[in-house]
Amino acid sequence: MELWPWVTAALLLLLLLVQLSRSVRFYSKITLYCALCVLASTAASVVCLLRHGGRSVENMRIIQWFVLSFKYVFGLRFEIKGRQKLELDHPCVIISNHQSILDMMGLMEALPERCVQIAKRELLFLGPVGLIMYLGGIFFINRQHSRTAVTVMADVGERMVRENLKVWIYPEGTRNDNGDLLPFKKGAFYLAIQTQVPIIPIVYSSFSSFYNPKTKLFSSGTIRVEVLDAIPTSGLTVADVPKLMDTCHQAMRTTFFRISKIAQENGATARQGS
Repeated sequence: MELWPWVTAALLLLLLLVQLSRSVRFYSKITLYCALCVLASTAASVVCLLRHGGRSVENMRIIQWFVLSFKYVFGLRFEIKGRQKLELDHPCVIISNHQSILDMMGLMEALPERCVQIAKRELLFLGPVGLIMYLGGIFFINRQHSRTAVTVMADVGERMVRENLKVWIYPEGTRNDNGDLLPFKKGAFYLAIQTQVPIIPIVYSSFSSFYNPKTKLFSSGTIRVEVLDAIPTSGLTVADVPKLMDTCHQAMRTTFFRISKIAQENGATARQGS
């Protein structure tokens, strides 16, 4: 019995379901996204090992090259304002809002030179994805053990100054798709004050007009990105952390609402014109 007719029929049925069912479209795209992450991580790991022989911040450019192609698969566009503010020749702490698994694409769109991220330790064990994160120089923190996390952050501060690194942190601490920003955790601000480096906030508009797991929406769309002015920490002490957090949160929240409204209005206009 030939197998090809059954394979063809199954593919046609899947295509029909994708066209008819919003949920099937959503999960099909999520599956494709995860598959691309695994494939790109595997390929990038090989290139990183051949190029640099192991763990290095220079590998982030290789990772970026692979990830930048994802947006074409999913029909996403990024409009970045203020990118030049990231072109620094000294260390800084970059903070941004965190909405979904798609944030990786947005991060790679804006990624400056010599920039690494801080991520939860569990991601290290995600097979090829964990391997490529390790090779890219990402710092892993065990958030369940505060003493270990403090030690890692102290090491991050020392290395970012010594190796001239920019460190990217999601201060909300977890993904958040509720249409607002969560309260910030203190780690990024302690790090910036400890090393006396500036904080650069980056804000991504809401994904809700094209990506919403609750309603199983995953379509094409435009993400507006705005890089805010650097906030200096020179002369600040630990006592200034709450005020610094509040300053950053207010600036990012105001920007988030403004650019999200513009992005959604532009998206509606584009859909009407198509």
